[in-house]
Amino acid sequence: MAWIDLLRFDPLAPLLASGHPAVRYWVARELVPGSVAPPGEALWDLAVPRRILRRQAADGSWAYPGRRPRARTDYDLLETYRQLGFLVEMFGLTSGHPALAAAAEYVFSHQSPEGDLRGIYGNQYSPNYTAGLIGLLAKAGFTHDPRVDLAFSWFEASRQHDGGWALPLRTQGRNLDALDEMHTIPADPARPFSHLITGVVLRAYAAHPGHRADPSARKAAALLADRFFEPDVYPDKGRIADWTEFSFPFWMTDLVSALDAISIVRPDVNTEKTDLARDWLSGHQEPSGLFAGHLLRDRFHDLRLWFSLAVCRVFARMPS
Repeated sequence: MAWIDLLRFDPLAPLLASGHPAVRYWVARELVPGSVAPPGEALWDLAVPRRILRRQAADGSWAYPGRRPRARTDYDLLETYRQLGFLVEMFGLTSGHPALAAAAEYVFSHQSPEGDLRGIYGNQYSPNYTAGLIGLLAKAGFTHDPRVDLAFSWFEASRQHDGGWALPLRTQGRNLDALDEMHTIPADPARPFSHLITGVVLRAYAAHPGHRADPSARKAAALLADRFFEPDVYPDKGRIADWTEFSFPFWMTDLVSALDAISIVRPDVNTEKTDLARDWLSGHQEPSGLFAGHLLRDRFHDLRLWFSLAVCRVFARMPS
């Protein structure tokens, strides 16, 4: 495996030797030659997904556990997004699982006639959360659902003129206090794209086999790769350091989440900035073989394993 030669230490040995059966499963399935069965009860019946599923409400949602500071924000939809990330990205639950089918119906109940999902930003457009949720459902196998197609039609219609995506209220110079307004603020498509928003939307395209080759996705992948290590043009993620603050499942846009989507949509993209990003990651590999970084969430106390797996996927997909 030539990609391992780009690294200082073998990352597969510690991942395969870890005590986490789901991590070991994905390494064997995706990074080690050979045939491995699709995920199923072997992962679905582990303690963590069982614990998550016990807390699912009858309507398919998960209740937000904390304080709710914004009146018009649908915090249960936000929490459902978070829990779907764990179930789909870590444990491989698919549309064949009844809990996923129920969650999908809950998510789609928030779809506007235009195709976007409303609620997390009140009645405002949120291409990032729409894409985050649609990407998880696409990865889980809901790719033939017409409501997924409607969302992708909305993505196509809501691009900025430069080919990326931005938060519409930000393109109008509005702050997040606009989330409490009933009026939906339209975008100014002449404003530049946001790499924070574009990176999340690109993940949805990458997750959908029927859309990852779309010209709009290929264009966005090139735009995103050209923004590495630069501050966003809008204030939500305006620091260069945001590129190296990581989470898994992916949430915002960082080096690994961006490279992950780019390596699926445009594995041929090989620029000075993508090389710099991979050099940064390889430089943060420890002698143990695992990768180190500023990890923003660690709910299951093994985030370094998942982060290291995500880095390995990027190196395995992109050209040497």
